Amino acid sequence: MPNNSGTFALSGQRPVHRLGYGAMQLTGPGVWGPPEDEDEAIRVLRRAVELGVDLIDTADSYGPAISEELIARALYPYPEGLVIATKAGLARTGPGQWHPIGRPAYLRQQVELSLRRLRVERIELFQLHRIDPEVPLEDQIGTLKELHDEGKIGHIGLSEVSVSEIQASRQIVDIATVQNLYNLTNRRSEDVLNYAEEERIGFIPWFPIATGELARPGGPLDEIAGETGARPAQLALAWLLRRSPVMLPIPGTKSVAHLEENMGAADVELTDEQYKRLADVA
Repeated sequence: MPNNSGTFALSGQRPVHRLGYGAMQLTGPGVWGPPEDEDEAIRVLRRAVELGVDLIDTADSYGPAISEELIARALYPYPEGLVIATKAGLARTGPGQWHPIGRPAYLRQQVELSLRRLRVERIELFQLHRIDPEVPLEDQIGTLKELHDEGKIGHIGLSEVSVSEIQASRQIVDIATVQNLYNLTNRRSEDVLNYAEEERIGFIPWFPIATGELARPGGPLDEIAGETGARPAQLALAWLLRRSPVMLPIPGTKSVAHLEENMGAADVELTDEQYKRLADVA
């Protein structure tokens, strides 16, 4: 089952298939602690690569640390072309407890720890998980630029940011990707997506599968599923892929079966009318 989602080049340099995989769900309940089934987590990661995934998204806070360690256990030595994207700047102190920390010394420490856990000398895509309002933006982005110049990180991304924050960051360093909440039912980052498309910045929608009431009997996803034979989740991903050429969905799952179903979205072709019907629901 090849990944037929097409490709996008990070900063115009590093091509990846547009349908990736998000490793957040591999850890325990509430993204805290070890996975419920570690062997299945390893199988999911290996199967994702077999299916053509070459963009895997994770973060130091998933587990914490456990998601990165699982990726290394499952996939190291890494196949050529695989981009592992990780994040720091949003610390965990317990289930559901998230705290932005953007102090330069902290960000540098977390990058070093991620390098060690992932067993790499360079993180190909490193994302600031959140902007810390207590630390000047130029200090946070400036630290990432320093790490880039030292060769410890390649491309730089941001998460949950506004257009103005992206523009301010780009005054300091090239921004390759932006990761904001975006899906069929929540498009509050439409302006960020439009800006990313204009500037050829990769847009990674987190929580990309949100079908909700749209998949109920008689709902638009349910109707189109009947017309196409595709699952509602596949249709939600197919809509995202068609929405913009810079869109890089990273659906996550802890099940091989669900992974294979999600990857099938790359083969779903929506008609113009079907695409518009879904676009009009928000």
